Amino acid sequence: MLSKDLRPLNRPAFGLFGLAVAALALTAPVGASTPEQIGLEIATEADRRDTGFGDYVVEDMKMVLRNRQGQESSRELQIKIFEVLDDGDKNLIVFDRPRDIKGTALLTFAHKVGDDDQWLYLPAVKRVKRISSSNKSGSFVGSEFAYEDLTSQEIEKYTYKYLRDESLDGLDCFVVERYPVYENSGYTRQVVWWDKAEYRVMKVDYYDRKGDLLKTLTYHGYQQYLDQYWRADKMVMVNHLTGKSTDLFWNNYVFRTGLSERDFNRNSLKRAK
Repeated sequence: MLSKDLRPLNRPAFGLFGLAVAALALTAPVGASTPEQIGLEIATEADRRDTGFGDYVVEDMKMVLRNRQGQESSRELQIKIFEVLDDGDKNLIVFDRPRDIKGTALLTFAHKVGDDDQWLYLPAVKRVKRISSSNKSGSFVGSEFAYEDLTSQEIEKYTYKYLRDESLDGLDCFVVERYPVYENSGYTRQVVWWDKAEYRVMKVDYYDRKGDLLKTLTYHGYQQYLDQYWRADKMVMVNHLTGKSTDLFWNNYVFRTGLSERDFNRNSLKRAK
């Protein structure tokens, strides 16, 4: 749990891939707490606020890919997410349009410890391909999102270090550095901005294996569901090395649809439409 200096006055909740306003001018505790302990406490509180959503579906998603010259191409897709309380969450992404990518599907089993399991279904060859741990830093279907960006960000996947307090787009934020503990990550570190009132992720800077700033992900248009869980309407990933970017638009979240683990297996990849 958070130390008293970080604990909000009330108990609203936070969301992913993300509560009521806690009108606190929060600052990081000083004294006995180390930056590492503070960073872990912030991440733990953010995770606690997003626990218990069960499952949700977004059937109306759009991915817009943009090259350095600003030329765009778009894809339509849907996602199902199932919460696993004693491990990482499961998700299934399925592309609906355009025709040349229709039916392509990615199934992910995230884990708190160890490498995540991911399988990609390619309808053109009617084949399920397992994504190896060494390839999870690769681009997902040509976007600026890597395979590892599409899994639930479990606390145990990182070690943490609180850096500072900072204002971002008018919001007071905690800025925390986190370091992947799995050796095959494409990142040496990530810098995360969590807003203090709601513990929503507002921005993430990703640093590559050379330690250079590679990408930045920003979240926009947060809305609250079930009076507790916050989800963004738009995510923007910008690649600073290539000048390319990918926008993800999330529309019509539906929570607690009755999904079960049976809806997330290799056969569900081939059934996906």
